[in-house]
Parts: sequence; C-alpha cells; structure tokens
Amino acid sequence: MPLEEVIEKTAVELLRLAVTELPPDVMRALEEAARRETNPLAKATLETLIRNAKLAKEHRVPICQDTGTIIWYVRLGENFPIRAKLAEILRRATARATREVPLRPNAVDVVSEKNTGDNTGRFAPAIFWDVVPGDELELTVMPKGGGSENWCRLYLIKPVEGIKGVIRCVLRTVAEAMGQPCPPVIVGVGLASTSDVAMKLAKLALLRPLDAPHPIPEVAELERKLTELINRLGVGPMGLGGDTTCLGVKIEVGCRHPASYPVGVAIQCWAARRASARITSRGEVEITSHRV
Repeated sequence: MPLEEVIEKTAVELLRLAVTELPPDVMRALEEAARRETNPLAKATLETLIRNAKLAKEHRVPICQDTGTIIWYVRLGENFPIRAKLAEILRRATARATREVPLRPNAVDVVSEKNTGDNTGRFAPAIFWDVVPGDELELTVMPKGGGSENWCRLYLIKPVEGIKGVIRCVLRTVAEAMGQPCPPVIVGVGLASTSDVAMKLAKLALLRPLDAPHPIPEVAELERKLTELINRLGVGPMGLGGDTTCLGVKIEVGCRHPASYPVGVAIQCWAARRASARITSRGEVEITSHRV
C-alpha cells in the first residue's frame, strides 16, 4: 500500500479508536475512583460511566454523542518522505472518519454559521506540528468535546502571586464550572512565556497518561496537590456531589517574562479521548495508545 494511503488509513483508525475506546490509563482511573468513592450516588454515577465506556468499546460506537473538535498533534521526522501533503491527508482522513465511524459534524463556519458537514473547514481540523530528528511520523488525535472546551480558561496573574496564584486559578476554574464539563475532569495546566504558549501547553498536558507524573519532582508534587485540592471541592461526578471531581492534573512548564505569568487551564471531561500511532518511512504502523 502506498505510504500516503497508509497514513490516511491509520488516521481514520485513530479517530475510530479515540471516540469509541478510552485509553487504558483513563479506564483504570475511573475504575479506581469507583472503588474508593464513598458517596453512593457518585459511586453509581461512576459505575454508569464505566459501563457506558465498555459498551462503546464492545459495539464500536462513540462514547459520547459529542465526538468533539478534532485536534491533531504531529511529530514529523525531518527525513520522513511525506511532509507537505500531510495536512491534506489528515483533512481527508477526518472527513472520511466523519462518514465511516461516524463522527458528529462539529465544524461550523463562523461567518455563514453553516455546518460544513464533515468536520473540516478553515483551520479545521486543528493541526499542531513538531519537527523532530529521524524518519518516522507520530500522530496523536484528541477529539475535544464542547462542554469541557467551554471551561478552558486563561489567566494573567501577577508574578508575585507565584504558585499560590496558579492554585487559585485552577481551583476557581473547576469550582465555577461545577458539573458543566462532565466531571470527573482531567485538568491540564500550562505555565509559560506568553498567553498562547500557556494555553497550548495546557492542552499538550492533557495528552500525558494519568499514571505518568511530570519528570520534574516539584511539578509532579504540584500535580498531586492540585488533584487533592480539587477533589476536596466536592463537586463530584457530573456535579452531583462526591469524592471524585478530578481524575488527575497534568502540568507543562516553560520560562516566562519577569513581568508576566500566564496560566493556561484546559479542562477535559471524563471521556478523555486520545489515540496515537507511529508510522515508519517503510509504512509500518504501531498503535501506541491502545492494545489492538
């Protein structure tokens, strides 16, 4: 099979996997939360979410009717044979998956207010690029639901506030959101140089598995502390109360300007959908996010 067809076929399969099967780390986190939940209603809600996810996997149907805005993250080896055509291949794969999986059409033109019908359009799907050494292509797709996206927030705090200010921003976001982003949520936090970089890092943080703490010990400790503090809020699954408001917090950090302290907060719903694959220049494919 020509390499271009391999890429398109793999991208379609990643979208199918992402919307129908939770990553193993997310499923484990939900099951552990259900085991330790002390609130009967919250426990029953978590068990319902788990059953929903299992049925979606079994019948190969979307976990949620909102199959999200499609976001592609591309790590492109500088010697990979196909480069300039990749964006068009991913757009074709997105349109094809919309028909075949199927996905809900979620791309609405902001001028005409018309739905494009296939999840493609101007800057849709969103594609973020990272050129790396080597001759392989790594693809990750994150279908981002509208309910959780509506509660992503950007804060520009005073540098003197430091980490205390970061904690305040994260807790404020989750407390104000209550049940609207479909908790238990996963929270991505980006701390970096400018507002756009902070938000990009917050989204990237959501791609890190829940059982993978940050390699910098101080950041990993802040992830643990924020998860604990969020769960003390008592919002609970679907906002109905309980011990489990958050499955985990993931943070990515960079340098900042001395006078600026951007804090990006990206909220992900309980259906934390993502799927990844690696494609060699010879057309060999390895799904790295799921057991297939």
